[in-house]
Amino acid sequence: MSESYKNAGVDLNAGDETVERIKKHIKSTFNENVLAGIGHFGAFYELNTSGYKNPVLVSSVDGVGTKLKIAIEMNVHDTIGQDLVNHCVNDIAVCGAKPLYFMDYLAFGKLYPSTAEAIIKGFSIACRENGISLIGGETAEMPGVYAETDYDISGTIVGIVEKEKILDGKNVKSGDILIGFKSNGLHTNGYSLARKVLLEKFALDDTPEGLNISLGKELLRVHKSYLKLIQELRSQGIVKAFSHITGGGILGNTARVVPEHLSINIDWNSWEQPPIFKLIQNTGNISGDEMRRVFNLGIGLIAICDKEYVDEVVSVSNQLNEESFIIGEIG
Repeated sequence: MSESYKNAGVDLNAGDETVERIKKHIKSTFNENVLAGIGHFGAFYELNTSGYKNPVLVSSVDGVGTKLKIAIEMNVHDTIGQDLVNHCVNDIAVCGAKPLYFMDYLAFGKLYPSTAEAIIKGFSIACRENGISLIGGETAEMPGVYAETDYDISGTIVGIVEKEKILDGKNVKSGDILIGFKSNGLHTNGYSLARKVLLEKFALDDTPEGLNISLGKELLRVHKSYLKLIQELRSQGIVKAFSHITGGGILGNTARVVPEHLSINIDWNSWEQPPIFKLIQNTGNISGDEMRRVFNLGIGLIAICDKEYVDEVVSVSNQLNEESFIIGEIG
C-alpha cells in the first residue's frame, strides 16, 4: 500500500471542510478596516490613527490552560473560544488599549471540522460582542503530539492606545482604594488544581452541594469581558489603574500596577466567595494562602482610584450591572 498524508494522520479534506465551515463565522466579525478574507498568506488590517497624536500598539497572547480538558470531556466547544477572546481583551483593556483584532491558533490530534467550527463560532461571538475583528489564524493537525480527541488553542490580540493615556499604575499612591468586580467563576485559571481536587470525588454531571448547576457547566462558565466597564471608567478619568485577575491571584496581578514601595492591603472578608471556590478548598483541604495564589476567588477585575472617586466608580458599575466591592486600599 502506498503511503499518504492521510495514512500519516493528517486529513487535508477535513482541513478544506473546516475552512468552508468557518468562513461565515469569521466574516461576521469583519469591519471596514479588514482588507483580506480567508485564503491569503497574511491578514490585512488598515489602521486608522486619525484620532491619535502618538498611537501605541498593544498586543498580548494567551491560552485557556487545562479548562480545555473540561470542554473536551463535556463535548462543549463553543464557549472555550469565548473564554480565550475575552481573556485577551481584558489583558490589553486594563492597559488602556482599545482592542482592534484577534488571531487564533488551533492544534488538533485529529481535525474534526464540527469541533473546529464550534470553537471558531465561539471566537466570532466574543469578537462581535467586543467590537473586534477575527482576521486570521492557523489550524494544525498533529497526530502523535496530541491524542485523537485532544486539542489546544491560543490567541493573539492587538489594540491601540494614546501613549500618554497608557494605564501603568505610576500615579497610584498610598490611600488609594481597590474596588473589585465580580468574576464569573474560575474564568481560565487554576483548572489543573480544580480538576485534580474535584474530579477525584465528583463526575462532571454531578451537582455538588452548594452549586445550582452541574459541576461541568459550572467549570465551563465563560470568562467575562470587562471591556465596556473599563472603557466607561477610563472615559471619565476616575481610575488610575486596572488589574485583570488571572494566574497569580489578586495580589500577584495587582502588584503589576502598584509601585514597588507601596503595599496592597486586601480585606479578604469584604466579599462573598462564589460556592465553586469553597467547594474546591473544602474538597481538597487547600490552604487559604494557596487559594489566594491560584484563583481569582470571585474577583475578576480590580480598579484602583482615589478615595474621592469611589462612589463614582461604584455608580458606573451599577449602571452596567457589574457587581462591585470595596476590597482594600494601597498602603
